[in-house]
Amino acid sequence: MQKSTHTVKAWLQAIRLRTLFLSFSCVFAGTLVGDLSHQFNATVFLFTLLTALFLQVLSNLANDYGDSIHGADNAQRKGPSRAVQSGQIGSTQMKKALFFVAVLSFFSGITLLLSSFPIIGLTATIVLFGMGILAIAAAIYYTNGKRPYGYRGLGDLSVFVFFGGLGVLGTAYLQTGMLSIAAVWLAVCFGLLAVGVLNINNMRDIEADQLAAKYSIPVRIGLPMAKRYHYVLILLALNSCIYFVQTTGISAYFIILPFVALIYHIWRISRCNLAEEFDPLLKQLSLSTFLLAISLYAGFYWA
Repeated sequence: MQKSTHTVKAWLQAIRLRTLFLSFSCVFAGTLVGDLSHQFNATVFLFTLLTALFLQVLSNLANDYGDSIHGADNAQRKGPSRAVQSGQIGSTQMKKALFFVAVLSFFSGITLLLSSFPIIGLTATIVLFGMGILAIAAAIYYTNGKRPYGYRGLGDLSVFVFFGGLGVLGTAYLQTGMLSIAAVWLAVCFGLLAVGVLNINNMRDIEADQLAAKYSIPVRIGLPMAKRYHYVLILLALNSCIYFVQTTGISAYFIILPFVALIYHIWRISRCNLAEEFDPLLKQLSLSTFLLAISLYAGFYWA
């Protein structure tokens, strides 16, 4: 019984539940755009959310496995222990889990496209099918393969494209069959906040990544500049959110609380000097991003 409990805990840790709020946030943000146009399809929303969650879980598991085999999860790493590196989950088990979640992502995505076909049509369905396959590959090869792109400092761009572009813009398009400037502002906002979560992870692991030749942005520019880069990410996200509110005319009062939380987050980051101090702020930013998505929805209903 105790072994079973440890195994469940190890899998939950590998899935990284605290980061999954980002998927919820991006899908909620994209769906809000549909509601603004008085277009909401519950089936499309459900399968968009499931597909986004499966893809993020796939990415998290692949990261656990890939960083273990490439040596990034070493003794210098200050974050939570990784399942494969610590031996709690075998590499063969993790590879089977990756295959299983990739299959779930694929079939959830297929169901999503079939559900949204009457809204988006054949051409968009084919394009989004290709982007879905690319998203699955990107999730796996972030830290896997002979030349993982996450080890070349391209993780930030990938996160922005898939959380902001595919997560927000894709969700909005699946609901409405069109794109709008409001959707673009939200995509920029939530894409940048998702990059911020990754940047905290990379600032925390900067020493371990240097030893493993994982050239993340913080490794390339150093911790002081990485913190300034982080401030820019958050402030640009807030600015994009303000433009979204101005464009749509929804109530701005509800975003005051998440704005305060995000400004407080910047202050907390400015005070961090040790790797261990960054880790709690990863969860804080993920939750603050989710709070912003919920607050925007509240502003829409109370406008």
